[in-house]
Amino acid sequence: MAVNYVCRHCRTEVGTLHNEELTEARLGFHFLTPEERSDIIAYNANGDVTVKVVCEYCREALEANPELLLVESPLQ
Repeated sequence: MAVNYVCRHCRTEVGTLHNEELTEARLGFHFLTPEERSDIIAYNANGDVTVKVVCEYCREALEANPELLLVESPLQ
C-alpha cells in the first residue's frame, strides 16, 4: 500500500509512503471523525490511499491572505 500526500489547494505532491505494514492506526487516521475522513482521505482502486494536506507554500499564502479561504480554489 502506498500513501500519497497531496496539497488540497495546489495539488502538488507533498510525499509518498510505501510500506505494506502501514495501518490507519499507525498513520493516525483513527483520530479523525467520519466527516474529516471523507474530506481528507481517498481510497484508490489499486489499494493506495491519497491524503489531502496543505503544503508549506499554500499554508504561508493562506496565513498572509486569509480571505483566500473564501474562494473555492484559491491557489490553483
